[in-house]
Amino acid sequence: MGLTAPESGSVLAIDAGNSKTDVALVSAAGEVLATARGGGFRPPAVGVTAALDALAEPVARAFADAGVATVSHVSACLANADLPVEEEQLATALEARGWGASVEVRNDTFAVLRAGVAEPRGVAVVCGAGINCVGMRPDGRTARFPAIGRISGDWGGGWGLAEEALWFAARAEDGRGEPTALARTLPGHFGLPTMYALIEALHLEQVGHDRRHELTPVLFATATGGDTVARAIVARLAEEVTVMATVALTRLDLLDEETPVLLGGSVLTAGHALLNDAVRDLLTARAPKADVRVVTASPVLGAALLGLDRLGAGAQAQERARGYWEG
Repeated sequence: MGLTAPESGSVLAIDAGNSKTDVALVSAAGEVLATARGGGFRPPAVGVTAALDALAEPVARAFADAGVATVSHVSACLANADLPVEEEQLATALEARGWGASVEVRNDTFAVLRAGVAEPRGVAVVCGAGINCVGMRPDGRTARFPAIGRISGDWGGGWGLAEEALWFAARAEDGRGEPTALARTLPGHFGLPTMYALIEALHLEQVGHDRRHELTPVLFATATGGDTVARAIVARLAEEVTVMATVALTRLDLLDEETPVLLGGSVLTAGHALLNDAVRDLLTARAPKADVRVVTASPVLGAALLGLDRLGAGAQAQERARGYWEG
């Protein structure tokens, strides 16, 4: 198929996370013309140029499948675009690639939010490897947090939960902390007899650093089994999710209005009833008009809908795009 001029108003939607990237070409009418998947998007680890080079591979495949050379708008929701200045820098770098006549870059949490609502209005809290929260109104107002770790006041996320569980388990084993089943379940996950053995294995990299995330489900299983320390960690995460959502609602003057509050990311969509029920109970008390929902739709749908919003596409086009991923 030869390359053609883009269909009027077509969108290149990009949802680029730390572990994978999804791209889609969507027409102004909401028809999905092509999709592709690539690897993770990690500018802090490899640099912006290398990260965009990796992103170019699935984009090229989608362009080839659709038979187009460029689009009129690029809607990119990117991990590690945590600050407005980073969004601007990445937008400039994407513009230089020539993939579209206009480019808008947002943090990838906005994709989760937009995927879960019929109009660009609401708040989303995402808890995956890290934790973040954003809110938006149709008039363009947004609420967000830097979300770059402890220096910006963050607590939680899969990596943070694993580190917290290890801390309590280590102190339980050597007597500095209260007893917890985590001292048994965490090393047991790796077939090790004690926390000391696990500490040694992690320190000497006999258990790879990238495997620590495997301990987050172990934490939740231990909490579900009734362990007091594990349950306290889960309760703290529920409090953190609630605080972020409530602050975002307050900033946008939505606390007293019926407003969707979306829960996304691997931790919040895993079906941990102990966590999600606690979040709902806390939000009911502090933001009684919040409509709490778990978002399971692909975030690239959110990137596509944000692009269609930019083009002024109507509800029919948006529903057609939504039907592709949710149908």
